[in-house]
Amino acid sequence: MTWATLLPLIFLAVMGLALLAYVVLDGYDLGVGLLLPLANNTDKDTMIASIGPFWDANETWLVLGVGVLLVAFPFAHSLVLQALYLPVAVMLIGLILRGVAFDFRVKAPPRYKPFWNRAFFAGSLMASTSQGWMLGSYVTGFDVGWLGTAFSLGIALTLPAAYVLLGSGWLIMKAEGELQAHAVRWARRVLWPMALALVAISAATPLVNPAVVDKWFGAPQIFGLLPIPLSCALAFFAVRWVVTHPKVVQAGYGWVVFASTVLIFVLAFFGLSYSIYPDIVIGRMTVWQAAVSTESLTVLFIGVAITLPVIVTYTVFMYRVFWGKARALSYN
Repeated sequence: MTWATLLPLIFLAVMGLALLAYVVLDGYDLGVGLLLPLANNTDKDTMIASIGPFWDANETWLVLGVGVLLVAFPFAHSLVLQALYLPVAVMLIGLILRGVAFDFRVKAPPRYKPFWNRAFFAGSLMASTSQGWMLGSYVTGFDVGWLGTAFSLGIALTLPAAYVLLGSGWLIMKAEGELQAHAVRWARRVLWPMALALVAISAATPLVNPAVVDKWFGAPQIFGLLPIPLSCALAFFAVRWVVTHPKVVQAGYGWVVFASTVLIFVLAFFGLSYSIYPDIVIGRMTVWQAAVSTESLTVLFIGVAITLPVIVTYTVFMYRVFWGKARALSYN
């Protein structure tokens, strides 16, 4: 494989892993935002505090992923953003609303606090549903027919449920006492609806993207890919075991809920990546067709080689410094 052939694949991997990191890291704080209306006022403060040091930095990965798409694959960027202009705008409005609400809910007069709590929930809902719609539209190749629209709508409803499970797992790790018990119940309630929705979407994917059938169900690849759904099933039942046995959480194994949900996200990501490779815009453009010249990618490679380790190091350092149980957020 030549350098000219390898470079686009390197940037594709960086972009994909950046978006995966965003979905996992920002996914749990979106999930916490979606759970906010279910908690009392004291627990709301603790929930916000649990994501306070992390939520803004988590969005760095979204900037990196979209930035790589823009500079390394501008031809794909124009197609994707043209097709997804409206949901992208909704997502950005939701993220902005979350940011404003996060600061104002603790700094504004107490009588306005419920309003900003609702605004934080609304921003989380807008961001998560729009991301689900974008994912569904992308998988269908931006099909605007009834089948593609129904598929996109299904993922738009499923992704927030997955984020809620991820957020519940985060709170199980970060909270104590009554809030932790609430988080266990929230995870238990959303677990089966999310699982059934994921199974339905997986079954519908070959209908909206027939190329998936040959890649997944042909021989011998079906045997090599079998560990992916089996591992997802094991991760699901690990979550179910923990959330149905509160004593397991009290013994310190609540992290299994979060880790298993992350594993499901990671396996789904690699399954999707395998399904669409080598296309970057499904059915329209391969990764090599979308990439800029080798000379330009070489220059960009130097920048990414410097920037990516810095982001990874900062992220690891941040989580290490602020790890531990959350307390109510306050400003002096």
